[in-house]
Amino acid sequence: MDSDNEETIDLFQEPEGYFEKEKEPTQVQHRTSDGQTLTLHLVGQNPLWGHLLWQAGRIISDYLEENKQSLIQDKTVLELGAGAGLPSLISAINGAKQVVVTDYPDAELIENLRLNIKDCPLLPQPANIHAEGYLWGADPSPLKAHLPHAEQDAGFDLLILADLLFNHSEHSKLLLSIQRTLKKEPGAQALVFFTPYRPWLLEKDLAFFDLARDGGFEVEKILEKVMDKVMFEEDRGDELLRRTVFGYRLRWEESSLGSS
Repeated sequence: MDSDNEETIDLFQEPEGYFEKEKEPTQVQHRTSDGQTLTLHLVGQNPLWGHLLWQAGRIISDYLEENKQSLIQDKTVLELGAGAGLPSLISAINGAKQVVVTDYPDAELIENLRLNIKDCPLLPQPANIHAEGYLWGADPSPLKAHLPHAEQDAGFDLLILADLLFNHSEHSKLLLSIQRTLKKEPGAQALVFFTPYRPWLLEKDLAFFDLARDGGFEVEKILEKVMDKVMFEEDRGDELLRRTVFGYRLRWEESSLGSS
């Protein structure tokens, strides 16, 4: 073949439109119980799902406000898998002693959390909230370092987990993080709120609570709220389940209290 008579073709150039345009960061709003509006930054399209404000995040934030005297005020709070960090901001605004908000140690996610802290006008000054990257199951010492010195060994009064149970392969690591960070005191608790966005996998979501019972926790269902609409119209499965937020509370079994 005479290459001089052939058009040059780049075999490694993707056709026009092959890649979707990367989505830009967005903002979303949340109204507090006293009528104030919080504007949160969301990252652009993200494989770690930090580009959305999930149903459980909104509902657990409302629950925290409704019960702030018992759950938040003068308490230490840790949020795992926080996304935009709404429940943590609500905790910090409503009188928490110290809040540590965490997500997977992806630079974009953690920078976005810190931006939401910086841009929140309702936070006390100096701010009582810090954002850190954290892998579930890893050593939590860097998180506990934000606590008052006398409480660093003991851990946190309240843990927040919103819409994390879909990640079934990580349940054991998630539970290990709870065990390593929740104070072994009668009033300490972990709030686990979720929506079964894939209803056919609900049993796998709920399997986390069996794991928690085996791991030394009492499990109590404390809330069930049906949202006005589903988050993803195109998804399949039972629509009522996809609109429902379930709330559970984990507390240490009495037999586990006092043990190291």
